Amino acid sequence: MTTDANLKSADADSAWQDDVRAGVRHVRDLASLPLSPAERAAAQEAAVRHKVRAPKTYLDLIDWNDPADPIRAQIIPSPDELVETEGELDDPIADHAFSPVPRLTHRHADRVLLFPTYQCAVYCRFCFRKESLTSIGRGYTREALEDAFAYIEAHPEIREVILTGGDPLSLPDKALAEIRARIEAIAHVRLLRIHTRVPVVLPSRITPGLVGALQGRLMVTIVTHFNHAREITSDTELACRTMRQAGFVLLNQSVLLKGVNDTVEVLEELCRELMYRLGVKPYYLHHGDLARGMAHRRTSIAEGQALAGALRARLSGICNPVYVLDLPEGGGKVPLGPCYLEAQEGDNWRIRGLDGEMRVYRDVVGE
Repeated sequence: MTTDANLKSADADSAWQDDVRAGVRHVRDLASLPLSPAERAAAQEAAVRHKVRAPKTYLDLIDWNDPADPIRAQIIPSPDELVETEGELDDPIADHAFSPVPRLTHRHADRVLLFPTYQCAVYCRFCFRKESLTSIGRGYTREALEDAFAYIEAHPEIREVILTGGDPLSLPDKALAEIRARIEAIAHVRLLRIHTRVPVVLPSRITPGLVGALQGRLMVTIVTHFNHAREITSDTELACRTMRQAGFVLLNQSVLLKGVNDTVEVLEELCRELMYRLGVKPYYLHHGDLARGMAHRRTSIAEGQALAGALRARLSGICNPVYVLDLPEGGGKVPLGPCYLEAQEGDNWRIRGLDGEMRVYRDVVGE
């Protein structure tokens, strides 16, 4: 017998699937966008190098009269991507070098990355995994993850499993429930973390069915990826509220992108709206990785440090992300923010305050 709950669930699934189908799913779909013939030809050439995909609701946020629109810059292929710069890498943070079994990366002692799918709801032009996402078309199967689950079971030091990819929330509810149940059956795992762009680009996907699929024994942290306040809408607000009310911890990672969010005013608005409107803690502000063809979107570290310093002077601590660089060769995320310690003389430290004034602080400790 069909119940009202089943009908609502079916309607919710239909809504987000319709959104995906109505968007851009292939390079040929670029022909439907309001690009000039020259722009379209350049975009199609660049799209051959890296997949193109975006749901309709996310595309609808673009101001097509603005060539520098910040959402357009993130998802519409640019001919600048065809220019590779010396030092750029296929695998900027060494996922493959630290992969003891397929679909898993173990770079840090107490946590692993698990790749249930290499497919996304949207393909960001700056993605540091774009070489893998373009060359590997594999989606989810239970069999594909068995070696990874066995590895986690055999390593009791692992406390967190981080679902990434690809975008794990692009999977069906049934697959998410299977993955969650399999992980929570491993007694030493304490937390399930999910890195996703779905709440940003496809908020209709955050349904009661999806939430239910993720609920169980494990603490659940959802790490979203908003890069600009223009991405925050009434739909994304509803999606984040749904996840908060389910008891999930919400964090956000942004990437510092030249021409998108590399001004203090843009970052300030983004961080405030994330915390105050969505209830999402700004967690990391990433320096742009050395993904191929992305030199035109990277800032210098000095520029990023200046922005991080200006944010700290303007924002509440709870609204401030940590400016980090994910080092090549698997060196991990290191903070790059400005240092306020200037000098040490014995027990005395010279420290610059947020107002720019120098002060002396003396260490006072017991014997």
